[in-house]
Amino acid sequence: MIIAERMKKNPATASPNMSISDASAKMKAEKVHRLPVLDDQKHLVGVISEKAILLAAPSPASTLSKYEMSDLLYRLKVKDIMIRNPLTITPDTTIEEAVKLMVENDLSCLPVMDNDYLCGIVSKSDLFKILLEMLGDKHPGIRVEALVDDKLGVVASLSDQFTAAGINIISLGTLDGPTAQTRVLALKLENATESQVRQIMSPISKSLDIRLV
Repeated sequence: MIIAERMKKNPATASPNMSISDASAKMKAEKVHRLPVLDDQKHLVGVISEKAILLAAPSPASTLSKYEMSDLLYRLKVKDIMIRNPLTITPDTTIEEAVKLMVENDLSCLPVMDNDYLCGIVSKSDLFKILLEMLGDKHPGIRVEALVDDKLGVVASLSDQFTAAGINIISLGTLDGPTAQTRVLALKLENATESQVRQIMSPISKSLDIRLV
């Protein structure tokens, strides 16, 4: 899956000279927590976030009056507190690459650039939604987590047995096990009972967790 399929296209933006008050109002109106910042030539020069605005705002314990605080926020510009030269990705970046960039650089979003022009944005929330979908969150069924040997044919054998029992695999993923010789299988199954799943998986599982979700 690539970012072009899941990014928010043509996102709302801010300009460097926009006041913090106006940027905050725009975020609320658009129901977003961050805005890419474009210069007069529509080139990306930064990202302004709701968190940055909150940190820049005077403390509620300040002796400033609400009018003084409002004036201060109006005079403070996006360019004063935005993140400059943010990391970006392209529409054909994979979801995995985007997640890795966010984790390694502690980012909450990534602007998406096509030929040096902004065409979209993807946030942590977007990626969490993809994760939920991959885990089969919208489908009721049985969630299974099993520790198995990391060897050829384990998944294929389980798939054959589930098919024979009329059990549908909604989602399937693997995680690192506690040793190099093991893997953790995470499955979401439909049209299955706990007893059926235990009968099929117990012979190959070193540990087994089954939950109705």
